[in-house]
Amino acid sequence: MFAPTPPRQKRLLIRDLKDLMPVRRELELRARQEAQRQAEVHAAAALARAEKELFSRAVGRVMALAAQHRPGHKANLERARPAPVAEQRQRDELAVMQEALSDGFDVESLLDTDEALSFRRPGIGADVVRKLRRGNWSIQRQLDLHGFRREDARNALGLFIREANKAGLRCVRVVHGKGLGSPGKAPVLKGRVQSWLVQKQEVLAFVQARPAHGGAGALVVLLAQG
Repeated sequence: MFAPTPPRQKRLLIRDLKDLMPVRRELELRARQEAQRQAEVHAAAALARAEKELFSRAVGRVMALAAQHRPGHKANLERARPAPVAEQRQRDELAVMQEALSDGFDVESLLDTDEALSFRRPGIGADVVRKLRRGNWSIQRQLDLHGFRREDARNALGLFIREANKAGLRCVRVVHGKGLGSPGKAPVLKGRVQSWLVQKQEVLAFVQARPAHGGAGALVVLLAQG
């Protein structure tokens, strides 16, 4: 048989267990904190998986490029090519306009030398010229040839008439100048412009502009419907 524990030693053991209570509470607190941390980690991982699955469903099936599995190999992507410029077509059209507008064309016999110079193509009545002179058609666009050399003026006029006709314009003005700044004070382009306009099939008639619109230095031109 064991001898009974002396009363003094029993009181000492109870005092030691009380001393362990703070340690126990500290361990329990740490355990709760660790459990909370683990729960947060698991929740974050679950959220990441859910977002990844949502992205995959939105994108659909994705196939990896074979080139990505070969080190140093890049996918060959075609660069967008600029729209081709029809340079040859532009040159051909310019050549046609140059050939169509001859400097040797005699226009004098086709002009009406009335109180103000005018021209009307066969089949166009004199009333059309009168209405054009009165301003029944509003001027929709203008070309000013001041400062142009003869060749440049011819090309500019041919392009101007062609584009105006394509745009559906009916009445335009061509300013050729009165020649006051030219040697001899003679209008250099006036006769040329008249001749070129007569050769353009888009032109139905033209008259000398009224004083307020340029007078002897400009022509008001009536175009055929495009």
